[in-house]
Order: sequence, then C-alpha cells, then structure tokens
Amino acid sequence: SFRRDRLYLTPGDSPMGLRLPLASLPWVAEDEREPWVEVDPFAVQPPLANFHGEVAARYSSHVTFPPVHPEVHPQTPTARESVEVPHTALCIEARGGGLHVFMPPTTTLEQYLDLLAAIESTAALLKMPVIIEGYTPPGDSRIEKLMVTPDPGVIEVNIHPASSWAELVRTTTMLYEEARLSRLGTEKFMLDGRHAGTGGGNHVTLGGATPADSPFLRRPDLLASLITYWQHHPALSYLFSGLFIGPTSQAPRVDEGRPERLYELEIAFQQMPQGEVPQPWLVDRLLRNLLTDLTGNTHRSEFCIDKLYSPDSASGRLGLVEFRGFEMPPHARMSLAQMLLLRALVARFWEQPYQKPLVRWGTLLHDRFMLPHYLWADLKDVIDDLKAAGFTFDLEWFAPFLEFRFPRHGTLELGDIQIELRTAIEPWHVLGEESTSMGTARYVDSSVERLQVKVSGLTDSRYVLACNGRRVPLRGTGVNGEQVAGVRYRAWQPPSALHPTIGIHSPLVFDLIDTWNGRAIGGCTYRVVHPGGRSYEQFPVNAWEAESRRHNRFQSWGHTPGSFTPPPCVAPHARSLELTAGRLFPKPENRECLKPHRPAPLQRDLAFRNRDLLQSFAFLPQNQFRRSPFLSQILPCFRANQLRPGRRGRCGPTEKEAAGLPRLFRSQFLSALARPLCNRGSVWSSILNNRNNGTPNVACRAK
Repeated sequence: SFRRDRLYLTPGDSPMGLRLPLASLPWVAEDEREPWVEVDPFAVQPPLANFHGEVAARYSSHVTFPPVHPEVHPQTPTARESVEVPHTALCIEARGGGLHVFMPPTTTLEQYLDLLAAIESTAALLKMPVIIEGYTPPGDSRIEKLMVTPDPGVIEVNIHPASSWAELVRTTTMLYEEARLSRLGTEKFMLDGRHAGTGGGNHVTLGGATPADSPFLRRPDLLASLITYWQHHPALSYLFSGLFIGPTSQAPRVDEGRPERLYELEIAFQQMPQGEVPQPWLVDRLLRNLLTDLTGNTHRSEFCIDKLYSPDSASGRLGLVEFRGFEMPPHARMSLAQMLLLRALVARFWEQPYQKPLVRWGTLLHDRFMLPHYLWADLKDVIDDLKAAGFTFDLEWFAPFLEFRFPRHGTLELGDIQIELRTAIEPWHVLGEESTSMGTARYVDSSVERLQVKVSGLTDSRYVLACNGRRVPLRGTGVNGEQVAGVRYRAWQPPSALHPTIGIHSPLVFDLIDTWNGRAIGGCTYRVVHPGGRSYEQFPVNAWEAESRRHNRFQSWGHTPGSFTPPPCVAPHARSLELTAGRLFPKPENRECLKPHRPAPLQRDLAFRNRDLLQSFAFLPQNQFRRSPFLSQILPCFRANQLRPGRRGRCGPTEKEAAGLPRLFRSQFLSALARPLCNRGSVWSSILNNRNNGTPNVACRAK
C-alpha cells in the first residue's frame, strides 16, 4: 500500500514510466540482492518459442506449472526478513488521445516477448489499439532491430544487419525513399552554397550472424589487412568523409595524431597469427589501445572496435567493427557504392591477406592528399587492385563522390589554356579551452580553407601562375601540359582562431604570367562571399541554388594588368601555396630551395614545431612593438632578415645588425624562437654559442 494512499509521479511531461518515484521504495541490501548475470552472447541460444500461443493457452485455462527444480528445498528464513519490493512496473497511461503502454526493463529476451504477447492479446480481445513505448528488448542475435534515435539536427537510423547484397539494396533504397516521403533529406546546404552531408555520418558496421561467427574474431589478420590498406590509400579516408577531418575529428586515421603509433601497430601486427584462431579475445587485446584518438577514446577512431570483444561487458562482445570514416551521401546508389567497395575489400583480404609495411607519410598526408587530384589517382589504384583480384569495378561509379566532396567553382579558358578551381580539404584545428557563458568550451578553427588549381595546356618554362602576387607551386600530373597545385588561405576571421593576427586573404586573384613577354595575359578571381557583398539570410532550397551561389563567387576576370615580374619560386617539393605563412617559408620539409644546403634532420624538426610561433610573430602589428622593449629591438631585425631571395639563402642578421642587439639571449623563449634560423655561418649561431653568464649552448648546427 502507498503511504499517502496514492502514487504521486514526479512533475513533468515525460511518459509515466520515466516519472515513477523509485527512490522512495525500500531497497534490498547489496549483499542480499540476487546477482544479475548478463547473457553471454557466445552462448548457444535455443529457438524462440511461440509466445502468442502460450499466452492464448494461459487465457483459456488456469494452468499450474510445476517447480522448475523440485530437488531444491526452500531454506528457513533468517532472523532478519528482507522486504522484497519490485522496482519495475508496467505503466498504462491515457495520453494524447491514445493508450500508451510503458514497457519495463527485462533481463532476457524471452521475458520481454512474453509480456509483449500478453499486451497484444489483451488489446485484440478488447479491440483497443495501444502504443508501445518504454524500454527496448535486450540485445539478442535472434531478433532484428531497426532503431530510430533523434540527434541534434538529424534523425539517426540504425538499420538491421543484411545477410545478402539483395537485402542491403532493398533496405537502403527503402530508407532513402521513406526519408524523402517524410520530407527529410540526406544532405544539407550552407549559406555560401557548399554541399555537404547531414553530419550524422553513414557509419558501416561489419560482423557475423552471431558473435562467434564474426570474421574479425575468427581471423584477426583480416582487420590488420584492412587497417594497412586504409593507411596505404588515404583516398579511402578522405574521399568519403565529412568536412571535419584530422587528428581531432570523429574518425581520425591511425597515422593522424601520435607519430609513434605506426611503430606500435607494426609490433601488434607481428603478434597476429595467420588464419583462424581459437582465441576470440586476441584481436581486441592487441588493437584496443592503438585504435584510439589523441585522448585515448576508443570510440572516436576510423576503425572502432568498441563492440568487437570488449572486456567491460557482454554487450560489448558482439564481434562488430564500425567503419566511422563514411559520411552520408545524398543518393541511395552512392551509399550502395560505398558498401560494395567495402564488401569487395573484405572478400579480397579474406582470400589473400594484405601484409605490407606501413607508410610514413609525414606532412605529405595533409599536403598532397588534401587535393582531389591525388585522391582520385589514389582511388584509381584501389580500383585497379580490385580488378586484378577478379572483382568487376569501374572508376566512374565513384565520380559523383568527387563532384559532391570537391565541387568545381569555375573554369577560365585563355586560348588553349584552362584554369580550373575546385574545393580541396583542409583539416580543422581544435583550439585550447576557453570560458564561455555555458561553461568551458573548445572551439574548432574552420577559418582556413584550401583550393585546388589545375592548369592544362601550358607551355613549359613560359607561363607562371600567381595568386595574390605569390607564385603557385604547380606540379606536373603526368599528362602533357597539365599541372596542379593547392592554395591555402584564410577565408574568414572568427574571434577565436589560430594566428588571430593573420587577416583574410579573400578575394584570391589568379594571374597567368607570360614570362617571355613579362606581363599577365589573363586571370580570374575567387571570392569567399558574394562579390556584391550580399549576405544570404536563408539556406539554399536545393542543389541548383547552392551551385549558383558557388558560381557567383567565381569571376573570369579581375587579373593584374600591365607588366608583371614573375614572383620567385616557393619550393621545389611544395604542393600548396601557404598564404597563411606570409613570406616565411612553406611546409618545413620543403625549404631546400631557400638554402644552399639541406638542413639537418634535427633542425628541420625544430623548424616544424616552431612554424606556427614564427608565423604569429611575423604578422604582429607594428604598434605592438612599442609596448615591449624586447619586441621593439628583436623583431624588426628578425623581419628584415627573413628567408628572402637574393641573400644567398642566409638566415639571421649581419655582423653589424647583431652588434646592436641587446643581451637577451639568455631567455629560453628567444632560444626557441631562434632555433629555426640557425645556419652554418649565421651570426645567430655565433651569438648563441657564447656562454653568457652560464647560458647553455642551444644553437642548432647544420651538418
């Protein structure tokens, strides 16, 4: 009985089952409770019974069931009687013009189905429709579940596993059609016309009919083959992904983040036996601590093994591997093309494991493979591998992904010369913690973007392409007269960003310079916003309006007229023009053309780590020099002696300039600032090598 003769629910508008005052009920002591044991997913489960028939039999007559274990005799009660109070209840509530039945949590699937059959039989007898809500049935391989979950901005649909390709095609096509009929879309458009996925992902989960039948638990080398092949082909990671990529994204690659992870992965692969193994836990123990992000989160990884063979609970031992690097495509056939590619690779590596050494891409990963041209060439290698293995594939099946992921902004034709601008990829940086009105937050800097410039029909050594007065490092593609490069620029300036003193580089003015005649023969202009300064108030209604907004930002005119002196080369190995780097230097590995010799490996590593610091100081406003005596005397000399052409590659001040510098080199901060400028014969090295008041030697000498 109730203490106040009635049951009072917790105030709110949630269903009745979520507002029960369970905290007011007496609880049994922890040592006196009956332990709840999870159902082992690897246990052999009997077929499900006919619960509707059993319920009908119970309705027809009262049946007394004999005890399950007659040999067990009840024990005499102890002196202390424990109050057995159930803490689950079947809640029936009339709400919103219907009768809602709130299902309680159950420990086994049989209990849930038995209760559900009783509710359906009662509703059929009374001819009263009911609405089932509440807890879902426990996970079990004997049933199929299609889960619909509301997420911020999207509706997440987890479809049931497909046992055949025909079933997968039917389910995917039906899902896209039902979403269209419900006025839901699988794509979204931004204000500037960019076309992207929904943001909810199109993650693919692979496994077996039962956890014991999972191919990844039976053959650990299958997962190792997939990881190695994905690491060798960045197109599989970036061509089907969303806008946010990089080490802090939702699905970072195994070689993004910690540089020592590839070495540890190679050791783990050596411990994996070939063929089927009797230990289902082996693959999880070897890879659980390696397939993570920078913070150690096992869920945020390109290959998520949270539900493979987790040691935490039985619900994590399902033999499943989740591929999180896929974004939601706008059409059902594009989604099926992704599934077909993945199924073909699994079938190939099941027959022939892929055992190759991992590749140390270094900075090329976020330089070369940020351009769609190289990603398309890499995908061509994947398709050629599948064709050689006996699978019928066509590269043109994936052409919609290229146009969807990297839309074309415009093309300029100057006689036989064509200049094409296309969107490229740019990793986003996660900034440091900041205090906001909602608490501590970490912003994502998406203000830097990248373009691909592809030029065809050029004559060797005659034409040079410049962007905002800087030479674009065009590289040959293997096709006669065709070259490609990238341009990295700041598109907009948020209040919190990396390098806040670097301004916006838009509009981007491209000039095609004829070096034989010393003038620009034409060019084009690309803008981040509308050329007339228009601010869109509504999002595009369809792909046609989005494409028109993108094309409006491209103009086939606006080049620099008159005579033109070709700008100096950037670097022989650079693939992208770094407008955000000012006049310092491009990628740290591409500084050979700026020096007469190749710097030592240690010096290049220090330059890479201090690149962002140097860029920030190079763009400091002049009015900040007066506030600090240190900046007012050091940085003007530093600016005047940056890596300028015509100085024979020398870095650092001259003897006369160094004589006027203050004795502030004891600071560790200045030592770190001057490390990238150390060079053989430079005065920086001679000054830093002098031990002033016990200052240690911090100079970097080139071998």
